[in-house]
Amino acid sequence: QVPLVESGGGSVQAGGSLRLSCAASGYTYSQNFMAWFRQAPGKEREGVAAIYTGDGSTYYADSVKGRFTISQDNAKNTVYLQMNSLKPEDTAMYYCASEVLPTTDGSRWRVLGYWGQGTQVTVSP
Repeated sequence: QVPLVESGGGSVQAGGSLRLSCAASGYTYSQNFMAWFRQAPGKEREGVAAIYTGDGSTYYADSVKGRFTISQDNAKNTVYLQMNSLKPEDTAMYYCASEVLPTTDGSRWRVLGYWGQGTQVTVSP
């Protein structure tokens, strides 16, 4: 059983919106950082948004600030990523992860927990 299951990806035109969901299936996460990552073809995987499940504190990559919002529903063990004003450069496979160590200096976010299987987001011009 996959502990983290993403859904909600798809294809949209630039300027459109999508909401991704990450459900912790069979896995009840304790207080930790859950996060969304993305990986475009030929590029490294990068952290885009993180949330501390204890108090809801959030981190965002500069490239998505003001456009993406991460949120949680602890009763459903689910984390969401609302993506607005999408751009073609947002096209990537999006993954959620648990027990993440986000950073604010541009360095790579470390993942100590699980990865989901990914969901594709494609934004056309």
